[in-house]
Amino acid sequence: MLSIETLKKIGIFHNLNERELKLLLSISRTRNFEQGKVLFYEKDKAKYLTLVLTGVVKIYKVDPKNNEIILHRFIPNHFVAEMAVFEKLPYPASAAFETDGSVLEIDFEKFKEYFFSNPEITLELFKSLTQKIKYLDNVIALTVVLDSTARVAKYICENSEALSMKHNKLAQYLHITPETLSRIFKKFSKLGFVAKNAGTYTILDKESLEILFE
Repeated sequence: MLSIETLKKIGIFHNLNERELKLLLSISRTRNFEQGKVLFYEKDKAKYLTLVLTGVVKIYKVDPKNNEIILHRFIPNHFVAEMAVFEKLPYPASAAFETDGSVLEIDFEKFKEYFFSNPEITLELFKSLTQKIKYLDNVIALTVVLDSTARVAKYICENSEALSMKHNKLAQYLHITPETLSRIFKKFSKLGFVAKNAGTYTILDKESLEILFE
C-alpha cells in the first residue's frame, strides 16, 4: 500500500514537506506487475506520470515481421515516457516488465497544478528529460552511425555490466544477431582486446576498442 514513507524514499520528492507529501499521496497510486506483463501499449493515451519503483521495465516497438526491438530499459527511480504525458501524446512505444516489479502513477494534470511551482521538482523533471535526450543520441550512434563491430566496442567500453550479460539479451539490445555478437567477441579475444573467464569478459585493451568507434 502506498504511503508517505514510500514517497519520502523517492529522490525527486525527498524535499517535500508533510503537507505536500499528503497532497502527492492523494493523487498517486501504485501498480504491481508480474514478469512479462505490459505496463502500456504503443498508442495508448498517456495520462499518468509514471516512475519505476521496483523491477526493470523495457521500452520496445514491434517491426512488421513481429520482431521486438528494445529501445531502452528503466530501473527504479526513473520516470517512463514522461514526454508523452507532458505533450498529451499517445505513447510512442510499448512498455513491459522484464522482472516482477511496480510503478508509481501520478495524475499528471493535478501534479502539474500542485507542484510545477516547486523549482526543485521542475528541475528534477528537466534532468530526467535531458538524460533521455542523451540516451537517444547514443541509440542513434549505436544503431545508425556505427557498424556492428564498432557498436559492440562502444557499448562494452561505456557499460561495464554488458560484459557479463547473456549474449541473446545484449544482441537484442544492440540490434544484431547473437551469432554476429559471438563472432565479434571471438575476434576481440583473438586480437587481445578482451579475455573470457567463467562466462564473463574483461577488457584488456580499452584504447584499441575505443579506436573502433571514435
